[in-house]
Amino acid sequence: MNDDLTARARIRDAAIKLFTERGIEGASIRDIATEAGVSSGLVRHHFGSKEALRAACDEYALGRMFELGRELVDEQGLENVNVATVQPVAFPLQTYLVRSMMDGSETASAMFLQTVSYGEEWARTHGVVTDDYRAWSAVIAVMKLGVYVLREQLELALGEDIASPAGYARMNRAFVDIFSQPLLTPEQAANLRKDNS
Repeated sequence: MNDDLTARARIRDAAIKLFTERGIEGASIRDIATEAGVSSGLVRHHFGSKEALRAACDEYALGRMFELGRELVDEQGLENVNVATVQPVAFPLQTYLVRSMMDGSETASAMFLQTVSYGEEWARTHGVVTDDYRAWSAVIAVMKLGVYVLREQLELALGEDIASPAGYARMNRAFVDIFSQPLLTPEQAANLRKDNS
């Protein structure tokens, strides 16, 4: 039984890797089986179809990212997070979920909406000043996901692979710098809110 669980996890991890690299359509059951070191029949035994495998990958990635978020934010506190320990776990799941969302996954889209709702609640309870918490959270989420969608352009500009620990840390330091200081004066912000309402 333990071997079955290990094989199932290997298949899932291989599928996440190949779906991320090639998209859902570009990765066959045979490719996934080869990557996992198992037979195509074993993939079908555990998951039935590529669609069911994709759903299992989405569910796993979504659950693990929310679990990781709870561990980092709620249990450790952002002030205690070590990006070097987060990167190996978070990066593959983040890139997979973005790719899955772009490929039309309902689960990944639901994850995005859950993330927006979580951010909206966080903003309400952490003193964020805005007239529209939903829009605030949605725009932040899209900005953060944008680095994965435009990964090639970001890496070209940085001269560094954001999948590497150093590149991931550099990208996150930029986010910290952006989010930790105001870019507008209070007067500019008031004027732009007035003109765009």
